[in-house]
Amino acid sequence: MHHILFLFVFLSLLTTPVIRNEDPLPVYKTGDDAAWASKNYNDKDWSPSRGDTSDRIFWSRTHLDLRPVENDLPPLGLQIESFGAFEVYWDGVLIGRNGQLPKNGNPEIPGTESSYYRIPDHLISPGLHTVAMRSSQSLFPDMQRSIGFTIDHYPRLITRPLITMAYMNLMAGAFLIASIYYFFLYLNSKRRQRDILIFATICFLFFALLIMEYLKFHVVIPYSQFFIRLEVIGWLTFANALLVPWYFIIQFNFKKGKWLMAALLMTLLLFYGFNFGHYDLTARLYSLAMLVASLIVVVNGIFQKEKGGFIVLAGLLISALVNRFMVYDYGLFISFTIIVLCMLYLHSIRTSIIEAEHQNAVLLSSRLRLELLKKNIQPHFLRNTLTSMMDWVEESPKEGARFIQALAAEFDIMNEISEQTLIPINKELELCRQHVAVMGFRKEINYLWKENGIDQTQFIPPAIIHTLLENGITHSEPLAGNTITFVLSYSLSKEFHEYVFETIAMNRQIITDRAGGNGFKYIRARLTESYGQNWRFHSGSTENGWKSTIQITR
Repeated sequence: MHHILFLFVFLSLLTTPVIRNEDPLPVYKTGDDAAWASKNYNDKDWSPSRGDTSDRIFWSRTHLDLRPVENDLPPLGLQIESFGAFEVYWDGVLIGRNGQLPKNGNPEIPGTESSYYRIPDHLISPGLHTVAMRSSQSLFPDMQRSIGFTIDHYPRLITRPLITMAYMNLMAGAFLIASIYYFFLYLNSKRRQRDILIFATICFLFFALLIMEYLKFHVVIPYSQFFIRLEVIGWLTFANALLVPWYFIIQFNFKKGKWLMAALLMTLLLFYGFNFGHYDLTARLYSLAMLVASLIVVVNGIFQKEKGGFIVLAGLLISALVNRFMVYDYGLFISFTIIVLCMLYLHSIRTSIIEAEHQNAVLLSSRLRLELLKKNIQPHFLRNTLTSMMDWVEESPKEGARFIQALAAEFDIMNEISEQTLIPINKELELCRQHVAVMGFRKEINYLWKENGIDQTQFIPPAIIHTLLENGITHSEPLAGNTITFVLSYSLSKEFHEYVFETIAMNRQIITDRAGGNGFKYIRARLTESYGQNWRFHSGSTENGWKSTIQITR
C-alpha cells in the first residue's frame, strides 16, 4: 500500500503544470464595481496587499499564463485556496461561488478554504487569462493569507483528493485496528506492559492525525473554523512527538530517559510558544525534535548492544530523508509509518524474548516439579517412611493407621496439584498439614502448624509453601520440649499480597548455600511462570530460626 502511495505522489510531482507563472501574485482593491471582472481592465494601480477590509467587499485580480494544452486535457478545472466568501470570474465570465457575500444587510456566509470550478471550454486558450474574485472576509479581517491557484484536467482535479483520501483511509484503518488490538492485548495481559499501552496510544493518535488531516475531504469546513483543525493536528503531532521517543526509551533501556523526556517536553513547548500560529512549521519542528530524541536513544542502544538497534537506526534515517524531500502532507505520514514499522519490529523482538523466557520458566518449573515429586517418592524417603510406619503399626496400631492415612492424603494432594499452575490456598494448606503429620510420625518431633490472616479466596502456585515447610524441617533442630513451630501469615497492601513463612527452631549448621537449593529454584520458577517479574522472594535466618517472605504485586 505504501509503495502505491509513494508512486502516486511521485507521479503527481512529475505532472507538467498548466500555468507557466506557477506562483502568480494577485492585486487588490477595496470596493465593488462589476467592471473589475473584465479581462482587459487596467489594474496597474491596484495594491499588492489587501489591507484592512473589515466587513467590506473587495476585489482581487490575478493573471494566469496558460501553456498550450493537449486535446485530451480539457475540460479544465480551477482550484482556488482562499479565505472568505467570493464569486469567481474567468476573463469576465462568472464560473462559480464559494459561500455567500453580505447582501441586503445579511451577514456573510463563509466559504471553504479550498474550492473547485470548471472553466468553460471556449474560454481556454494559450496565453494570459484573468481570474477576478469579488470577495469578503469579515470573519477573519486581519488574516492576510495569499490566494493559491491550480489548473488541471477537471475530472483529475476533482478525483485526486478522493484517491488520496482512499489511500489515507486504508492507512488510517490499519492503524485503528492495530490500536484496538494492542489496547485489548494490554487490558487482557496479566503483565500490564507499559510499552504495549504506549504503542496502542501512538497508533490511535496517528489514526486521529490522518482523519483530522483529511477531514476537509469528508466534511465542509468553513474558513472561519480552518485553524481549529490545524490546532488539533498540531497537538496530535505534539503528543506523538513525546510518545515515540518514550517507547524507544523503554525498548532500549535508556538510563537517562526521564531527563531526555523532560528536555524534549520543554523543547516542544518552546516550539509551540515561539511559533504560535505557524502550524506547518510547528509540526515540522515537532517531528524534528522527535527524530533527534529517538536517534539519541537508538544510538545509545546500539552502544549497549541492544537487539534491533541498527534496523531502527536505518528506519529513522530513511524517515528523516522522506520527510525532508517529499511534500510535507505526504512525507509526514510516510515517514511516521516507517517509524511505526520500526516500533512493531522492536515489539516483535521483545515478544519473542518474553515468550522464550516464559517457555524456559515453564520448562524449568516442569523439571523441578518432577524433581519435587521424585523427592517425595524416592527410595530413601519411602524406606525411612515405611520403616517408621512399621514401628508405629507394631507399637500403636491406632497411631500407625493415622500415619498411613496422612501419607496417603499427602500423595493424593500432591498428585492432584502437580500439573496445575495455580491452586486454592486451602489446598496448599491441607498439603502442608498432612506433611507435618507425616514428618511428625516419622521423626517423632512435635511439629506445630499455625496460620494468621489467611484469605481463603486466594490462589498460589502449587507446593511453594510446602517447599518452605520441607526446607524448615530439613534444616532445623527442635527447641526445648522437642518442638518446632511453623507459622504462615498473610497480609494485603495497596502494592502486593505478602506471605511470610517462619520456622521457629534452631538452625542447623549450614554446610552448603541454603539459598541456592532446588527448593528455592522451584519457588522462583513457579512464581516467574505465574506472575512474570511481578514478585519478590527473600529468605534468611532470624534470631528465632528462619523466615521467608513472598510478595506478589497486585
